[in-house]
Amino acid sequence: MFPPSPPTLPTPPTSPSPPTPPSSRSLRGADRLGPAQAHRRAADGQAVLLDVREEDEWDAGHAPGALHLPLSRLKAGAALPAAARGKPVVAVCRSGHRSQEAAELLAGRGIEATDVAGGMTAWAREGLPVTGGSGGSGVIA
Repeated sequence: MFPPSPPTLPTPPTSPSPPTPPSSRSLRGADRLGPAQAHRRAADGQAVLLDVREEDEWDAGHAPGALHLPLSRLKAGAALPAAARGKPVVAVCRSGHRSQEAAELLAGRGIEATDVAGGMTAWAREGLPVTGGSGGSGVIA
């Protein structure tokens, strides 16, 4: 036969864990903005529109008033342009994938950030303004 098991000691009561603070921004579904919402926020000065596409895409066409910082540079540790510091950021790219990545990266740095669902393709489809590198009408590349 086996020897008797030692008595089980009572587990000390534990205090509930403090709630985990949410990350700066969760970018799932409802947190992303539609192009018209992003345009309004940028036009009203509530946020800065940050285009994270590469230089050739930016030159072909971008939202008027947007700032430019390619995702590749952001991932390499580049700081936000001075005009975007201390303000909420709405990232935009061509289709919405890179901008979502940029917004998550910025949120990880403690910056209030979201992005444009559908990117500049959806922006142009909704008839919102697009300007080119020469100041004329632009195209989404």
